[in-house]
Amino acid sequence: MQTCLYFWVKTTLRFVSLTLSVHVLSNEKDIIAGCIQGNRSSQKTLYESFASKMLGVCMRYARDRSEAEDMLQEGFIKVFNNIGKFKHEGSFEGWIRRIMVFTAINMYRYRNRKFQERLSMENVDAPYQDDVIDQISAREIVALIQQIPEGYRMVFNLYAIEGYTHREIGEMLEIAEGTSKSQYSRARMYMQQVLAKHYKILNEPFQQPK
Repeated sequence: MQTCLYFWVKTTLRFVSLTLSVHVLSNEKDIIAGCIQGNRSSQKTLYESFASKMLGVCMRYARDRSEAEDMLQEGFIKVFNNIGKFKHEGSFEGWIRRIMVFTAINMYRYRNRKFQERLSMENVDAPYQDDVIDQISAREIVALIQQIPEGYRMVFNLYAIEGYTHREIGEMLEIAEGTSKSQYSRARMYMQQVLAKHYKILNEPFQQPK
């Protein structure tokens, strides 16, 4: 059941990411060349083409929308400052996405040099039903991920969504590989607990006010 849940979360978020952007780069190489030259029009076009989609990426790492917007702006500053380094090998969108992810990691590491959070393990084995998947939206999934304690959320995103290995995550966050595995396991249990409560609320019978 848990495998079904996390596959659904991953595929749903990727589908939303693919459908968020309303602008399409008509000539990617020309836009990139214009940005390298500092052309404001090219920069505006690039930003408008990817801002919505990348905000969705940042929302999964941030504590709230305000922090996500800060990540987005910082990330685009890095994009424009380093766009001349893009070698046209692989996806340009993927290159931008990696910058956003590493911007989120840097912001996390700035605030927390080490994992200091402790997750209460009480009631983590609460009953869980697969049916809850059909009753929550992608927006609610993002909100759910934001509720995960920050250290766990970072590992969950990098492993379950971005596809990094625990060894790579350990190197990026300066933690042991085993710590990454433990944090991911606890993130899963945390989500299971919250989803179980969500499911229970959705299925409670309506009580007429007295």
